[in-house]
Amino acid sequence: MIRTILCRCVLLCGALLLWSGSGAVAADLDIGAFQGVWRGNAVSESDISLNFQLTSRDIDVTVRSDSSGGFTIVWNTIQRQKGDPNNPREKLKSTKMQFAPQRAGVWRGVGIGDPLNSATPYAWAYIKDRSLTIVTMQIYADGRHETQIYRRALSGMGMTLEFVRNVDGEQVRQASGRLVKAGK
Repeated sequence: MIRTILCRCVLLCGALLLWSGSGAVAADLDIGAFQGVWRGNAVSESDISLNFQLTSRDIDVTVRSDSSGGFTIVWNTIQRQKGDPNNPREKLKSTKMQFAPQRAGVWRGVGIGDPLNSATPYAWAYIKDRSLTIVTMQIYADGRHETQIYRRALSGMGMTLEFVRNVDGEQVRQASGRLVKAGK
């Protein structure tokens, strides 16, 4: 009887140790996990225009790591937020950014100047868990500021995208979508 209870206690303790170990925080991914060509769609929400509060976007993202531990990201978005609401004009917006390693899991935008004296936004990137987040900050001539946050998270089905644009702390646009890996 005591032997059975002791065996059950040992098994229970072992199970608890295994369970607590599996509940530990997983290590953050490295930039190589995001490398490749990703394509998909997103829905953008904004109160800027009454006719285009909800719009569809086609998106592709290419991430390439380099030998220095940095990476380059290119994203193309086909926006449909102007013109006739029944037949909106399509506009291609392309962005390319290069990032250099700053410290483990954190990168600084390359070629970025002083955010008070530059037309180029200040940018940094970081990985937390399964998400690559890129943050840009622009300071306008009148002192107002804009931030854009792009969070790309890897999931079993590909990549999810969450985007938020704020001007002076007020959200003016958000978008969310899904992308699948289309190439290396």
